[in-house]
Amino acid sequence: MPSKESAELADLYRSWVAAMTAKPDMGLDEIRRLFSHWGDVTADPRGVDYLEIEVEGIPAMWAVPHGAVRDRVLLCSHGGGYVVGSMYTHRKLFGHIAKAVGCRALIVDYRRAPENPHPGPVNDMVTAYRWLLEREGLKPQHIALTGDSAGGALTLTTIAAARDKGLPLPVATIPMSPWAGMDTSGQTYDTNKDRDALVSRDTTTGLGSLFIGEKGNPKDPLANPLYTEYSKFPPIYITVGDAETLLDDSRRIAERAKKAGVDVRIDVFPDMQHVFQFLAGTAPEADDAIKRMAEWVRPKLGLS
Repeated sequence: MPSKESAELADLYRSWVAAMTAKPDMGLDEIRRLFSHWGDVTADPRGVDYLEIEVEGIPAMWAVPHGAVRDRVLLCSHGGGYVVGSMYTHRKLFGHIAKAVGCRALIVDYRRAPENPHPGPVNDMVTAYRWLLEREGLKPQHIALTGDSAGGALTLTTIAAARDKGLPLPVATIPMSPWAGMDTSGQTYDTNKDRDALVSRDTTTGLGSLFIGEKGNPKDPLANPLYTEYSKFPPIYITVGDAETLLDDSRRIAERAKKAGVDVRIDVFPDMQHVFQFLAGTAPEADDAIKRMAEWVRPKLGLS
């Protein structure tokens, strides 16, 4: 059974779905305002400073835990189907992860669809990764990527795009519930449809169509990590809830990467909702997941 705090996340998600169902003509601006409260459920990670910057014209934010090492960085991509969410909704979540790891986190406010459809988000993330290498002077073995949902997918497609551009690859990636875009063939879209309080086939189809746009290919390997080629990838650690419709997205991505010879770990958390890690600092399951992520990635970053 989930903790009381984790059960409340499902209630929040249901309230959002009910609001959108009650107003089927809800505009995108109103939907974005609704999801702007996503981070309200995250406790403030004390001892973390935030600094807004621009990375080659792209808004971004440093999350800097007190006492963090300066030469190791988490490059973070927020979720929200590439359409909603922002560096503001996710700053506390990534602050918790950075604090647990003991390094800085760069949260990229990549330009969202439909104004900036695919390949816009992945291009922005590659720009930010190149900036860390060239402008910040970081070594690739001192950078790891993390993100949730669509941002989790971006952690994977960004690495593939960086590889295609001949850039040295980061040391690891820790996606949370990575989203396989418009693909809804996973069995858990059916088996978990009454358990997942937020994501449904309709959700995926609606957001996915905005992300891909009229001329996009939903099977583009830089848009959908189910089709990404994982050769030469760094180690991957996926965390996902077993109540999610997207559970099979994570499972199938992990299996595809394993077949390519990648070191892959996947942990499935019983009864957890989509991106339950948002409950960092309030729910034991979220804190446990972040602790596992930090313990896994620290030695890869060369942190004791």
